[in-house]
Amino acid sequence: MSNVIFDFCGVLLDWRPQLTLEGQYPQGVIDMFFDPADPRGFDYYDRKSDEGWSQERILKEYEESHGPAVAWVFRTYFEHFQQSLHGMMPGMSTLLKELDAMGIHMWGLTNFTTEYVDAVREHFPEFALLRDIVISSEVSLAKPDPRIYKLAAQRFGVDIHSCIFVDDTQENVDAAQTIGMQAIHFTDAASLRAHLLSALQI
Repeated sequence: MSNVIFDFCGVLLDWRPQLTLEGQYPQGVIDMFFDPADPRGFDYYDRKSDEGWSQERILKEYEESHGPAVAWVFRTYFEHFQQSLHGMMPGMSTLLKELDAMGIHMWGLTNFTTEYVDAVREHFPEFALLRDIVISSEVSLAKPDPRIYKLAAQRFGVDIHSCIFVDDTQENVDAAQTIGMQAIHFTDAASLRAHLLSALQI
C-alpha cells in the first residue's frame, strides 16, 4: 500500500476559527457566535460552506435568523479567515516530508472551500507534497458522505481497498471503513507515523 489520503483540519492543519474574532469583539460575543448549541450557528453554516454555499448566501440566511448586528460578526469571520490558519499540526510537516522521501503517494480530502485551501497552500509549502486534493465545496459533497471517498479514490486513480485514509473525526473514519478503505483515527503525529509504517510495511 503506497497511497495515503489526509484530512486537513485537525490532521495536517491546526485550524482555529476563533482567532478570526480575537481583538475584534468581547469574549462573550465570540463565545455566543461559536456556541455549538445554536442549531443555526457557526457549526451549521460552516458545514454549509463546506458543501458549497457561498458567503453571500450564508450571510443572508444568518442575518434573517440572527439579525444584522450579529451577522456582522460572521462577516468579520469571513474577512479575517486567514487568521484561523494557525499552523501545521505538530510533527506533521516532518512526517509529510518523510513519507514523500519514502515514495509514498499522498493526497488530500477535506471539508473546506477552495479559497481556504488556496490560502493553506500559500502559507504552508508542505501541502505541495499532496499530489491532488478533493475539496468538498467543489464537489458539493462532504465527509462523512460515502460518495466523497469513492469520488476521491476515482479521481486519484487509487484502489479503495489499497489506500489509507487519515482523519481526526471518528465519524469520518467509520464512513471510510464502510466502503472498504483502511482508515486511521488521528491523535498525534508520532502515533500516526507508527500506524502508517506498520500498515505500509515499511
